[in-house]
Amino acid sequence: MPHIVFNKKELITTPSSHEGVDFKFIAKSYNFTDYERNTEYKVAVETQEKEFLLTIKNKDQDHMLKIDKVTRVAPVTIVKDALNSYASAVDANIVFSNTNTINVKMEPQKQYLKDINYFVDEFKTDKEIQIEIGFGSGRHLIHQAKENPDVQFIGLEIHTPSIEQALKQLELQNITNVLIVNYDARLFMEFIKSNQVGKVFVHFPVPWDKKPHRRIYSNEFINEALRVLKVGGTLELRTDSRKYFDYCTELLTNLPTGRITIDINKDLPVISKYEDRWRKQGKNIYDVVLTAASEDEQVVIDTDFSFDLEIEDYLEFIKNVSTKPIVEKGFFIHIEDLFTIENKENSGLIELTMGNFDRPVSKYILVENGKLSYYQGNPLPTSSNIKAHKKLKEIISK
Repeated sequence: MPHIVFNKKELITTPSSHEGVDFKFIAKSYNFTDYERNTEYKVAVETQEKEFLLTIKNKDQDHMLKIDKVTRVAPVTIVKDALNSYASAVDANIVFSNTNTINVKMEPQKQYLKDINYFVDEFKTDKEIQIEIGFGSGRHLIHQAKENPDVQFIGLEIHTPSIEQALKQLELQNITNVLIVNYDARLFMEFIKSNQVGKVFVHFPVPWDKKPHRRIYSNEFINEALRVLKVGGTLELRTDSRKYFDYCTELLTNLPTGRITIDINKDLPVISKYEDRWRKQGKNIYDVVLTAASEDEQVVIDTDFSFDLEIEDYLEFIKNVSTKPIVEKGFFIHIEDLFTIENKENSGLIELTMGNFDRPVSKYILVENGKLSYYQGNPLPTSSNIKAHKKLKEIISK
């Protein structure tokens, strides 16, 4: 991670600009002892149409300047330029730096790889959608896409090398009907319209025998899959784990609707190298297919992350607010840290983690003269984030 270590200097004056970088404000960590060695500062930066925070912390007898991990942006050259600009503005005596931007290559844009925000704000299609969850090497996903050029495929994967491998093959073979996203499938389905998906493939998911709560299959996931599937659409599990097969079959046989088909060692047009190896070892492969039998209503996503309240006394608020995690059904919220903005009354930053247990999101809330807003924009409008936001308003209003 790029950072600069420099001898102690006075903090930059805000608001100010230097070398094309705007320094908006400085927030100071709040604690009851307020020893100098515990003090941490957040410097709000805006440059090249992006806003983020820099962190200043003590390192022995020096200061360390780096990007705040919650608000980091890409490409890294933007961050390095902001760090260098700050050091130049305060005429810092630099002890160490790894922020040289000479000959830094920009990461090529990947037309197939989309951020989750694309599916929230921009994604629209009249085509049938098919989704593969955990596509691995991409063999099955690419085969299906080539065989069904009129279908829009979406591949979900969290393993970076697998994503890179699939992206290379899509580009080499000039396949244009696949989009890939690095995101948790258990939350992704919330952003797909009802009755638009023809197939959902879940091939060889991690069994998580020792941590069953991490399994992709659950009552919530199955219900969400049924919502997005059109009538006759299928949710298809393929696994080599008998325990996982039994677990999923039990969930599926307790549904109020739908049809289930079970196969053992069914042949597919394309298989992974791992499946080929397992079959040579005489290992059974289990298929469980759920077919949707009814239509579901369209779901209107609640995107209201506004704060219809104000903090009358921010200093009094941070003295009394609890920093213990609050866990409720389907969501949690945890205020991690609190900051006061230098030279600005009734203003500060609230650092928090919120939302879903399996895919938590970290955010800052900016308090300016008592008014609140999410720094760097609102969280994704997942149901768990909306619930956490409503709980947060309850906490603030007390």
